[in-house]
Amino acid sequence: MRPFFVFLVLCLGAAFAVPLAAGAAARPAPAHPGSSGKREDPAAGHRTPGAGDLPGATQSLPLDALGPAAPGAAARSAAQPPATGTRTLPARTVRPFALVGVVWDDIRSALPGHPQVRTRPLGSGRWTGWQDLPAESDDAPDPGAAEGAGGRVRGSTAPLWVGVSDAVQLRVTPLGGNRSSALLPRGLRLELVDPGPEPRSARGGPPTGSKAAASSAANAKLAPLGATEIPAQDRAASQADIEAAGGKKPTAAHLGARPRIVTRAGWGADERLRETRFVYTHTVRAAFVHHSATGNNYSCAQAPSVIRGLYRYHVRSSHWRDIGYNFLIDKCGTVYEGRAGGVARAVMGAHTLGFNNDSTGIALLGSFGRTAPSRAAVEALARLTAWKLGLYGLDPRARVPMTSTGGNLYRKGRVVRQHVISGHRDGFKTACPGARLYAELPEVRLEAARLQGR
Repeated sequence: MRPFFVFLVLCLGAAFAVPLAAGAAARPAPAHPGSSGKREDPAAGHRTPGAGDLPGATQSLPLDALGPAAPGAAARSAAQPPATGTRTLPARTVRPFALVGVVWDDIRSALPGHPQVRTRPLGSGRWTGWQDLPAESDDAPDPGAAEGAGGRVRGSTAPLWVGVSDAVQLRVTPLGGNRSSALLPRGLRLELVDPGPEPRSARGGPPTGSKAAASSAANAKLAPLGATEIPAQDRAASQADIEAAGGKKPTAAHLGARPRIVTRAGWGADERLRETRFVYTHTVRAAFVHHSATGNNYSCAQAPSVIRGLYRYHVRSSHWRDIGYNFLIDKCGTVYEGRAGGVARAVMGAHTLGFNNDSTGIALLGSFGRTAPSRAAVEALARLTAWKLGLYGLDPRARVPMTSTGGNLYRKGRVVRQHVISGHRDGFKTACPGARLYAELPEVRLEAARLQGR
């Protein structure tokens, strides 16, 4: 039986719904509200912030009102003709965006297909090739966890960083042969995220608002209020960090030196997006390593923009309380604070469904199924885990018993002996953190132990 394609085509650019011929020259993008009127790169942090210095925006397009493709329309807008039964949305134009993903109403529902996107970089007039959107919702809160900054937690694909673009096309190939589009989950939406420019706090000003002050105060024992980074320090000086982690004695036989960590103020988190409160677990027993699956087409200078895009996607689009990861690492080896609550503390994340309790989640920015992570990123991962796990007296080479709260690999209540440094796939049936990064973890465990003086 010939595979049935559900093919959703969306061409997006500036203000009106108009057909776009493939390869047509891009129209000038409109100025964002509150901007200077110049066409600038929102991912590079050059655009003048809008009213209230609110960084970024999300455009959410419903994908449930699909109709038959007009004769010839899909062929004009796609690199290959669609199969019989193609479903399409009329071409539309919207403001520029840099990160794209798909969400749906219920996290318990799956997207029974293979979604792909291609985009048109702003001002280029040319389309990229088709790129995959991982359809599985594996970076997620535990069942019953106190998430939900925007209502009920949604299912979602991993988002993809595409750079500043003014048009997008999406297609979903259903699995298992000839399927009806009715099998697609309810509330399917295409999310287009503009991460915005760096807010004032990231450019050296003091944090504004109670949430920003609270986020900064959570690291008060490690850096001054409003600091854009927590400085690196040697092993001896890092002993005092145990107190910041909630330990009773500021001494440990094996503790790695603290790496430099860019704070949320440093990467430009708009603290108004997240929920007010912080949620902590009892301790940290393991670190789960992820890749963000956002692709590798970013520069190190763009990494803060990628993180702001992820943050907005997790909170605004997926309805989590905050960004899901506790830490992020870019291809140049820079470490970033993720979920708010204090980098030394046992902050409850939303990264490994079933094992978010008493763990910390570390995501390397990129996709590492076929591409190897940079040496700088792998070395930073070893330094970060040597320090973070050392605060809780953990040997990176060891295994620890952890109880699953429910997932697709281990049932609720199952006790599993996990590596202290585990890959996401060790706790959930997923390709994450990618085969090439997963293969690096034995070396990371040994190096982190060496950095702890073991």
